[in-house]
This record gives sequence, structure tokens and C-alpha cells, in this order.
Amino acid sequence: MIQMISPLDTVDSLLFAASRALCSPFALFVQIQGCVICLLLATGWAGAAYVRNREIRQMKKCMKDGNDFAFLSHDIHDLEHSKQVQLPGVTVVMPLKGFGEHNLHKWRTQLTSLYGGPLEFLFIVDSTEDPAYHAVSRLLLDFKDDVDARIVVAGPSTTCSQKVHNQLVGVEKMKKDSKYVLFLDDDVRLHPGSIGALTAEMMKNREIFIQTGYPLDLPSGSLGSYCIYEYHMPCSMGFATGGRTFFLWGGCMMMHADDFRTDKHGVVTQLRDGGYSDDMTLAAIAGAHKRLITSPPVAVFPHPLASDLTFSRYWNYLRKQTFVLESYTTYINWIMNRALFSVHCYLSWGFVSPYIMAMFHIAAALRFHFKDNLIEEPVLNPNGLRLVGCLIICTAIELLSMWNLTRIEVRLCNMLSPEAPPLSLGAYNWCLVFVAMVVDNFLYPISAIRSHFSQSINWSGIRYHLKNGKIHKIDRTMEKGKKYSDLAAKRLYVKKAQSKISILGSLSRSLVNWRQPKKYDV
Repeated sequence: MIQMISPLDTVDSLLFAASRALCSPFALFVQIQGCVICLLLATGWAGAAYVRNREIRQMKKCMKDGNDFAFLSHDIHDLEHSKQVQLPGVTVVMPLKGFGEHNLHKWRTQLTSLYGGPLEFLFIVDSTEDPAYHAVSRLLLDFKDDVDARIVVAGPSTTCSQKVHNQLVGVEKMKKDSKYVLFLDDDVRLHPGSIGALTAEMMKNREIFIQTGYPLDLPSGSLGSYCIYEYHMPCSMGFATGGRTFFLWGGCMMMHADDFRTDKHGVVTQLRDGGYSDDMTLAAIAGAHKRLITSPPVAVFPHPLASDLTFSRYWNYLRKQTFVLESYTTYINWIMNRALFSVHCYLSWGFVSPYIMAMFHIAAALRFHFKDNLIEEPVLNPNGLRLVGCLIICTAIELLSMWNLTRIEVRLCNMLSPEAPPLSLGAYNWCLVFVAMVVDNFLYPISAIRSHFSQSINWSGIRYHLKNGKIHKIDRTMEKGKKYSDLAAKRLYVKKAQSKISILGSLSRSLVNWRQPKKYDV
């Protein structure tokens, strides 16, 4: 009598076969590698937490010694008028594009900085049609007698990205007596003492070429916002050194103003002639000329993400992040970008693969446990489940380390901005954080490969085309079709109402206007 094999039995056989195959030496290596990656991330976040927490302890010590303004300076004597009047001039250059839900509050935190020296704010827009132009104009009316701030219309870029073009126009318009220039993104929320802390480090060490900081993302609840939070967290290790770093974030960069006036190391030329990414270009220049980049421990800035940040907008943001690796200035820079591209892709899928394997092991174990009658007695390799257990433990350690760093950075931000509503970890969903870790690392290589073969990107409604690492073509024909930015859902353009009045309607309106008395009739 022939025994019929059901499709479910076939699936069982394939499942057990896959589970046994995933216990091969190569599969075991991949799973062990996943555990190692988790532990390395946990170690890096623990080191970053130590640096941030050291700053918290130092601020508490200063407050205990009677310095209630430790969030501005560790030495209260530095806040005396005799020292404040000697501070150098700083020009803040902020390229703007669009207007979103958090922009107005963040611009206020920048304008209300407690820096005691000469301070100038330049808000740079490409045209008066940008919604940011009207929003900033109204904001500056409230501060017209209190701060030195103005709007500069830069016009459209022709040889570089619009952001880089706006930055270069800003440094051309800054005051001649400004010693430092601070480039800020329009979504950075400064602390009251941020500009003073950055300036103090520049004055302390004249070898510093660029000072930078990094954002602390505050997810809004959607999976896309958690993916962005997870994407930024590994990079936060490189910025939480408390000193020298090789990383650079374009959202906060303080430099010597004379470096732009004299085009030192070609900073203006390299940015102007085909520059796509400001931070990648300047980091390459710093590396080529052995110049120092630092990140002080207080340079961490809260970054609330848009409440309606969808997954598609996260994908577009990821595409822009991977596309920067396609831009370069020199052959050495190209090699470094290719190395970073390869290592990041390898580690991303090396992180995801063990979880896919673990799903097969767990499914096989559950099927083996709950099914009584199997056509063949399977041999379930226990090594697979052992590695699943190790992966779960390593993942828990990794998430705990990430939570600890986020907790400490939230506490530091609260201490640096005592006047602001306190931040909290209560809204973080750590199950979504884990899902975002898997999703983001799975999608990163796909986005990077697509960026490599496309060599073009849509950034805020403008499409840039690269050739040999430089922008060689800018297509603005599609800009009116993109009304919102990807990350913050900012309105990019003012909607122009198109009148649809018939010829008779137009004649009637003209007749009414003609019969009305003119303003200057006597």
C-alpha cells in the first residue's frame, strides 16, 4: 500500500533540512559573526555613554560647587562681563529649504543663544517663493531690536548642490570681523550655551579645523522614524569621543572664517565646483591635509522627527544618505568611500542574516515539538538552537547598551537646556527599535547599490546628476512636482493659485474697477 505524502509533510521535511543545513561551518560562522557585531555595537555605545556621562558628572560637580550656570560654562568666571566682551565674532549661516512643524521652535532656540560675543545670523534661501522666507521674515520681526539677523536670497545653484551654494553665499555675506562661521541645518535645536561651548573649544585649540556635533533623534512613533533613529545611532559612536574624530555632520560645523576668505586647502573651490555633500567634501579635505576635526561632549542636539513621517519618506532619506558615498574629491577619497560602501553593506547584511537563520531554527524546533507523527524521524541539530540563544542574549545586551546611551544623552540635553520642556524616554518603543534595526540594515545595501548605478538623486525637488564624483548636471524641471521634503515633511514651495476666469468674467471685473473712484481722485 502506497503511503501518500501531504504537502505539509513536504514543508516539514524542507524545514528540517534547512535547519540542519544552517548548522554547516559557514552558517555557524555567519551566526557567530552576527553575535560579534551585536557585542561590538554594544561596546561602542557603552564607550559613547561613558563620554557623555562624564560631562554630566562634571556639570553636577560644578553645580554642587555653586555654579548654577554650568550648562553655559564649567568655570563661572568665564561668564563675567570683562571676559564676555573679549569673545570673538561668530556668524551663523543657515541654509533653508521649506517650512515644517518643528522649524519655528528650532530657529527660536538659535536666535536666543546666550553667547556673549558679537553674533550674526544669516538665513539663506534660494528664492522668495520658499515658504521658509515668509516664516523667517515674520520671526525676525519679533527679534528685530534684539539680534543681528537677516535673510539672504542666494538664487538657484548652477555648479553645486543648493545647500552648498547657500552656504557659500552666506560666507560671502558675513561680516568682515567674524572670526568663526557656524553652519547649521534648519532643523537643529541648539542649547543656550552651544555656540559658546563650540567657540571656547576653537579658542582653546587653534589646531582645530572643524568642530562638529550630532543629533539625538526623537522618534514620532512610526516605523520610518525608528529606522532613522536606528540609522543614526551607530554613527553616534564616532561623535561621542569628547575630542578628536574622523566623522563630520553637516548639520553643525564650526570653522575659521578666514579659511573661506582665503580659500584655504581649496575649501571654497572644492565645494563650489561640483560639490554635492558639504560634510563629505570638508571631511575629505581635512583628511587629505591632516587637519583636526573635533566633537565636544556637549555637542548633542535633540532632533524631534516629523509626526507623520512615513516609511516611503524614510526610504527617500536613506537613498540620499547612501548617495553621498558616490561623491568624492580625490582618488584617495574615492577609495575610502568604496571601502566604506563595502564594509557597511557587508556588516548590514551580516547583521540581518543571523536573524533570518534563527527564524528557521525556531520554526523547526516548534514544529518538532508540537508534531507527533513525522514521516521520518528528523535529526534536529542542537547547535542551531544554542546559537539562537546566544543571538538573543547578544541582542538584549545591544539594545540595553543603546537604551543606556539614549538615556544618558536625554539627561545631558535636559541639563544643557534647563529652560526647555524635559525630554523623556517614555515614548520610545524598544520592540519597534529592534524591528527598525533589522529593516534598516536589510535595506541599506539595496539603497547603496541603487545609488551606485543610478548616479542621480532627487533632493528637495531638484535632481542632481554626478559624474566622476562631482555634480555635472542639475535638473529643476521636476521641482514643482515635489511639494514636501522627505524627512520632516516640510512644505518646499508656495502654492500659487491659478485663476480660471472666463473672458466675460474678466471684462465684468474690469468694468467694476473702472466705475470705482480711484485712490487719488479728488
